Amino acid sequence: MELIFAIALFAFSSGITPGPNNIMLMTSGVNFGIKPSLPHLAGICIGFPCMVLAIGLGLSTLFQHYPVLHLIIKYVGITYLLYLAWLIANSSNKMEGKQTNKPLSFIQAAAFQWVNPKGWIMAVGAVATFTHIDQPLTPQVLTIASVFFSVAFPCAIVWLGFGVALKRLLKNQKQQQWFNISMALLLVLSIIPMIAPH
Repeated sequence: MELIFAIALFAFSSGITPGPNNIMLMTSGVNFGIKPSLPHLAGICIGFPCMVLAIGLGLSTLFQHYPVLHLIIKYVGITYLLYLAWLIANSSNKMEGKQTNKPLSFIQAAAFQWVNPKGWIMAVGAVATFTHIDQPLTPQVLTIASVFFSVAFPCAIVWLGFGVALKRLLKNQKQQQWFNISMALLLVLSIIPMIAPH
């Protein structure tokens, strides 16, 4: 029980802090509202625990043997995040009476976890920290993924709700446009730790 509490604390502290998923969820809340953003939210909350399972059950070994695969995913991730930032900065909104884009689908949000730098840090960090080599790995990884699944929904709902509440403060199309540009810049800034030399 003590281990589950420790994992939950790690999952909550890493899941509630700003990152690409939360920035995009908040932006989706501002631009589209709660209901259209729910598939995006579900894709994050289910996609990330699946990623933890895959990493914990052997993908990390594959990357150790073939580091070029990790490098490819890293640069695909950077490119995709820049593309998403461009979409957010240029997104239309309901205040104009038309909408040129839509929120991420369940599949898009779930797949995004694999190119999300914060997601990789969280998943690898959790598996490395909360597993013990002298115990069977599978039940430990299942526990970690289950805790992340349980904690992900409340964290994601907070960010989506914050976006919806923020929409009420954005009184006109110009303010919403500035908000979208600001969120796009934050998303670009979230890439810096991924490209900075270690």
